[in-house]
Parts: sequence; C-alpha cells; structure tokens
Amino acid sequence: MVAHLGVNSFASSCHLLHSSPQLSLCLHKPIVMATVSTDPVREWILTEGKASQITGISPVGGGCINLANRYTTDAGSFFVKTNRSIGPEMFEGEALGLSAMYETNSIRVPQPYKVGALPTGGSYIIMEFIEFGSSRGDQAVLGRKLAEMHKAAKSEKGFGFHVNNTIGSTPQINTWTSDWVEFYSKHRLNFQLKLAQQQFGDSAIYEKGQRLVKNLGALFEDVTIEPCLLHGDLWSGNISSDKNGEPVILDPACYYGHNEAEFGMSWCAGFGGSFYNAYFEVMPKQAGFEKRRDVYLLYHYLNHYNLFGSGYRSSAMSIIDDYLSILKA
Repeated sequence: MVAHLGVNSFASSCHLLHSSPQLSLCLHKPIVMATVSTDPVREWILTEGKASQITGISPVGGGCINLANRYTTDAGSFFVKTNRSIGPEMFEGEALGLSAMYETNSIRVPQPYKVGALPTGGSYIIMEFIEFGSSRGDQAVLGRKLAEMHKAAKSEKGFGFHVNNTIGSTPQINTWTSDWVEFYSKHRLNFQLKLAQQQFGDSAIYEKGQRLVKNLGALFEDVTIEPCLLHGDLWSGNISSDKNGEPVILDPACYYGHNEAEFGMSWCAGFGGSFYNAYFEVMPKQAGFEKRRDVYLLYHYLNHYNLFGSGYRSSAMSIIDDYLSILKA
C-alpha cells in the first residue's frame, strides 16, 4: 500500500530487540488481549517485557494511519504503534500476519508481542524493534527468501486467512474459499469495484470490472495454484534490511493466496531482474505468468483509487480494458 503522491504513509520503522520475550500468539487461538489499564503499553513493557526502567520514548516517522514510537528500556528497545480511533482488530490482523511469517523461519519480520485496547479508545501493538541498515539489501536475497516463505507456509483451509484485515485502511475480506478464482474475484476485485461504485458512483468501472470478473477463469486454465502465505502489501516502503544486510519485510496484509499475487504492488516495489531470477529458482515460474501479472496489479490500483481518488482510476481502467480485449469479453 503506497501513499498518494509517493508519501511513505504506511511504512513503519522497527528496530532490533536485545531481549526477546515471547508472545503467546498462535494462529489456532485468539490473540491474548491486554487488560485495559491507565497505560497498558508501559505496564506490559515493565512486566512481561522484562524491563525495569523505560529510559526514553521517541517518535518514529513514516506513518499517517498510526502513531509509532520507540520505547528504549534497560532490556532493549520495543516498537509500539497506536491508533486512537480504531479498535484492536486491525492490529490483531497485523500481529497474526507477522506471527505467521515469523514462524516460517525464512525472511525476517518484526516479531509481535502484544495487542490491546487503549483506555481512552483505540488500540496498540508492541513488537520487536529491528534496527535497519543503510539500504534495502540485496534484491536476489530478498527474492530467494520471499520464495522460501511462500514455499514453507501453505494452508489446508484453502484461500483466505484466520481473520479479516486491512490493505492500507481499506477492509480486506479473507473468508476461507476453496477456489482461488472465486476468492480473488469476490473478495479482492469485486469488493474494490463495489467500493468504487459506492464512493464515486463510478458505474463505468464497475460494469466493465464485472465483465472481467465473470471471465477471469480463462487466465488460470491449466494452472496449479496452492494457497501460499503472502505478505499482501509488498511495496518499497514495507521492505528494508537489518544491520547485517538481511532483508526485512513489515506492515503486512497477510492471507493465503496464489504466490503470483505477491507481486501486485511491483509497480512501486522496485523489483529487478535479480529479484525475479532468485525467486523463480525456488518457486518456478508457471506458464501464463506474464498474462496474469496485470490482474494482480489491478487489485492494488483499485484500492489506491478508492483510498486516494481519481489519480489511479485511469491505470485501473486501462488494465480492465486490456483484459476485456484479450479475453473478448
């Protein structure tokens, strides 16, 4: 999810935790919610976080949806995001996604520790603080490790996720579905098309989009699709590297889906040839990859249209028109 006009609105900086208390996050259990106290963040850090003293709280820039702070303690540093208007469900989805990716032992992600409600309204998430390096790291290493994550984490429930979450601030519906084309049509493209119609009265993009959705299956003939764990919002603002140069990905919108959908934000991710070559060495490219690529871009262009307005409409409509022509729909 990239911000309008290139502003890094949804990237969050995280840094290295020197002492690593474990979070009892399990994908088969609900997240343990914090009890509401005067300052639940401070309370957790000074108890379960194993710190005896908080020596500093400093803001971390880069976000417009949430406030982000580094809590420096005698037990290391913690990264804390808060939102004064949205309940814990948004951060619960983020924590479950981070935890799922963390458990693959493939690519580095900040480990989540706690999600809870703020006493004055809103919510928070506490996670590992990863100190970033000076660059985004090696593209080939990023491609290989991302492919290793996709290969390691599959779902027996089908396509979807344990909870609904958000893509930027847009709801992302993750109802388990056995068929990928049905899932992507209904919960990704059709959801965004309906939103555009409701927000902007855009019947033209809605009606053309519906024609594409009805003919989408033709793009997936003779393709074997496994439900792989996806980051879901992989653009340049959500990619970094740690002090050792190892790639780090953050701020996910996770779900289990077709691995090719991970490249839907490639138009602002800066993936180069070395990235794709390394990725496909682990997860071989399937026939028809190129003809399906834009249908995954479409979801994110529609989301940007719904979030930021008409500047993204032409890109979305151009993709729809091209596919209608190709599919003779």
